[in-house]
Amino acid sequence: MNILVLHAHPVETSFNAGLHRMIVERLTVAGHAIDDCDLYAEDFDPRLTRAERLGYHNIRGADDAAAPYVERLQRAEALVLSYPVWNFGYPAILKGFFDRVFLPGVSFKLVDGKVQPSLHNIRKVAAVTTYGGSRFRAMLMGDPPRKLVNRLLRATVKPGAPVSYLAHYSMNLSTDETRKAFMAKVAARMDAF
Repeated sequence: MNILVLHAHPVETSFNAGLHRMIVERLTVAGHAIDDCDLYAEDFDPRLTRAERLGYHNIRGADDAAAPYVERLQRAEALVLSYPVWNFGYPAILKGFFDRVFLPGVSFKLVDGKVQPSLHNIRKVAAVTTYGGSRFRAMLMGDPPRKLVNRLLRATVKPGAPVSYLAHYSMNLSTDETRKAFMAKVAARMDAF
């Protein structure tokens, strides 16, 4: 499969960066074609400009700043997200990717004022993430990132596409053993992807 891996962490020595490297390695060994999109390394600008917002519902041309990312998304058959949860949400750079790239005509169509998901080229989704706090604390807050992946993203891609959400909670209290166990879990999922 052609897999777009979206990575969103600014520190190349972080645990999350290690997860990202392992994800790319395991998917590559499994024979997939990987488009590795490290948003920080690519200096992706997450800010939706005034002009982009004013023309949000217009079809964008090749001169649009987000056009290369739209093309990459449309070429993908699967999507793997690798990111930390910060303040019970996506990192701003990843949120900005969704704002600037998941556009009308790309991830959805507006028909008579109603949204019709249309990112049907994506046949499989996985999210690999880390939380500083516990699962219980995330649940108390409604766990927005989990809902965004399991509900919104699931509704945007091909109907019936499998979606998996792999989260390491309590990173603030993690140990070498808990991190190794999570890495092994993610490795197994990527090997079977």
